[in-house]
Amino acid sequence: MPLLVPPAPAPALRSVLAALSSPTAVREARPPALRAAQGPLSPEFPLPFHVLDGIIPSSRPPRTRLTGWRFLIRSGDRTVAAADTMLTPDGWAFSHFCEGPYIASSVLALRQAEAMTSRYQPRLLSVPELYMLTLWLHDGPETGAEATDTMPLPTDLLVPLAPAPPGIASHRPHRVADLLPLLTHRLTPPAAVPLLSQSA
Repeated sequence: MPLLVPPAPAPALRSVLAALSSPTAVREARPPALRAAQGPLSPEFPLPFHVLDGIIPSSRPPRTRLTGWRFLIRSGDRTVAAADTMLTPDGWAFSHFCEGPYIASSVLALRQAEAMTSRYQPRLLSVPELYMLTLWLHDGPETGAEATDTMPLPTDLLVPLAPAPPGIASHRPHRVADLLPLLTHRLTPPAAVPLLSQSA
């Protein structure tokens, strides 16, 4: 079933198009995958990029925050890289190009999601404390992801991208209600074991 792909902010898209059309406008060198690409490059499939903060038990509840938009960059029939944008005081701006295993894994996860019977809104959700990136399939009626600053719904799905942390299968959809407790447990420090006092 087709995914409910949210429209990216127009300034974010314009900044990526400008970076693609004028390499001198970008401070850092293009990654090898972009330099080796033949033919025109086009940004497609914009995904809002969220970061999950505070899943370690504390007095503050966990929350997500929208930090950018990621565009998959296609060359012909291949996805070769991604372009990230970020929110600045002046609005959305180009951040950087990226390549690596998460790009191919994102494409595979999106294909998996399109084959599902339910219709989801795709997002990316990063868990920095575990060096983990997931495809977040939002099971909600809204289509705007611009101002989203809430936790995923228990019925949402998280698809860990490869490489996933040890013990967590990549490309296997997990309900948020099932996966978040596991992640929290992973990050909870073990209880201190009191030392036995030695008698003299």
